Amino acid sequence: MRTDTTRPPADTAVRGTALSVRGLRKSYRARGAASATGSRQVAAVDGLDLDVERGEIFAVLGPNGAGKTTTVEILEGFRERDAGDVSVLGEDPARAGRAWRARIGVVQQDSRDLGELTVAEMVGTTARYYPRPRDPAEVIDAVGLTEHARKRTRALSGGQRRRLDVALGIVGRPELLFLDEPTTGFDPQARRSFWDLVTSLRDDGATILLTTHYLEEAAYLADRVVVIDRGQAVASGEPDGLGGPHARTPLVTWLDDGERRSLRTDRPTGAVARIAHEVAAPDGEIPGLTVTRPTLEDVYLDLIGDGDPAGNEEQR
Repeated sequence: MRTDTTRPPADTAVRGTALSVRGLRKSYRARGAASATGSRQVAAVDGLDLDVERGEIFAVLGPNGAGKTTTVEILEGFRERDAGDVSVLGEDPARAGRAWRARIGVVQQDSRDLGELTVAEMVGTTARYYPRPRDPAEVIDAVGLTEHARKRTRALSGGQRRRLDVALGIVGRPELLFLDEPTTGFDPQARRSFWDLVTSLRDDGATILLTTHYLEEAAYLADRVVVIDRGQAVASGEPDGLGGPHARTPLVTWLDDGERRSLRTDRPTGAVARIAHEVAAPDGEIPGLTVTRPTLEDVYLDLIGDGDPAGNEEQR
């Protein structure tokens, strides 16, 4: 996959780009902040550039308040922007019509529905809004809800509810699917099953834009990621290459005369051999030896400083 996210805008039909953003900006009035000259504006998105290629899973990461939700809502056409150029499936979401909306799927973090309807009724009713929907029964089976098709939505568990949300998002056969914190509240087994579902959607040709605060989820699913902080992209690329060539350099630590020492090196085996020659105990063991390779979470935390990857709903 290409890792260049700053190339100039291109014709999506020609270059295979599903989504292109240049200089995106959105500000809000600060709560309780007013002066003699008017209300103070706070930038939620501050000059953001993005490209998402067709057929990839693209993850948007960032701490609460980074601007993830605002960005995604602009891309979905649910929120107006202050400035910038946005192309989603070749159209500007702010002016796109019903035909464009039928080409996207949206799975929001907090969904609302008619709880008295059954799963089958919800999916079947939603399918009628699209010109070329998938077969509702096949969609229900694809998300693992066939046994619950006659169950009322209010009686579903959290994991089943999110699977229904995905069913509603994909029944219209979208070219581009937005998933906003899709596995919040899942247990580990349900989360893994959901990952398999998302991967299968990508393999079937869908483009997926995912926001998540689970770094393991981004590492497992995403072809590329972008880290947003204070409304700006601070890093982007493939998960294993995020942060540059030295971000994942292994770290060797050990005890020497009771003092913790460390060495970052791309040749940890040779380093351990040298350390063993210098400080190994009579039995050959190196006191307190650890060799670790920074994870995506480690790199992420370095990029955003003291931010927190976990959290609840995005504060815009």
